[in-house]
Amino acid sequence: MRIGFLHSIIRKDERLLLDEMRNRTNLEVIMIDDRKLKFTLGENIFPFDIVMERCINHSRAIYSLKLFESADMKCVNSYKVVNICGDKILTSVALMNHNVPQPEVRVAFTEKSALQLIEDMGYPVVLKPLVGSWGRLISKVNDRDAAESILEHKRILGGYHHSIYYIQRYVEKNGRDIRSFVVGDECISAIYRTSKHWITNTARGGIASNCPVTEELSDISLRAAEAVGGGAVAIDLFETKDGFYVNEVNHTMEFKNSIDTTGVNIPKKIVDYVMEVAKK
Repeated sequence: MRIGFLHSIIRKDERLLLDEMRNRTNLEVIMIDDRKLKFTLGENIFPFDIVMERCINHSRAIYSLKLFESADMKCVNSYKVVNICGDKILTSVALMNHNVPQPEVRVAFTEKSALQLIEDMGYPVVLKPLVGSWGRLISKVNDRDAAESILEHKRILGGYHHSIYYIQRYVEKNGRDIRSFVVGDECISAIYRTSKHWITNTARGGIASNCPVTEELSDISLRAAEAVGGGAVAIDLFETKDGFYVNEVNHTMEFKNSIDTTGVNIPKKIVDYVMEVAKK
């Protein structure tokens, strides 16, 4: 089997996946650098059986996947999954349509209407860019002064994504949240991410520890994955008195801090799944 490995730069997560694939005698890995890709619509013939997407650049990822799939190439994750997960509004709508619990979300298209929505929701709220990861450009807004300042900054920054205001009700998570990992039809593992800061991403200093995968956690994780189209995804969740709430779904999961923590060989699970999809 030949796997096309679609990538930008090679981080530790990608190296772990590549090591897993290269240790298998029945697999050939063909590297696909998204910075060097060229397509000719209707004429492409690719020398691999399936594409594994591991891009950092979101726009390159979604258009590459769309073009690969237009040539009947199977991809993990698919264009549908990456497109939905890469846009917070599309993710929230998908979760809503599948009755997956999430924090209240409101959306506005002007600075004035965004401020009105924030005031109606009550402080604190969280403002997020539509596209982004690692907790970047996320703002916890505690009062009107902060809201006016952050909304003005977004307007001055310009750009399409800054002109759409994604507002999420702040959820008090008492210093930790959960990231669960779904591959195919299994929630394979989960971690707690703990930090004194309100942003608990491990990329921002959060500490990972093992989180038992209970029936409740597995159920909501699988439902969230199904809502966005399935595949190999990571689910970020809040624990509340009313149960779990899904915060985000991540399509190019990072797992380097979670293998030893959980005792689960996540790269093996992902490669096994990719091979399974390729054979269908």
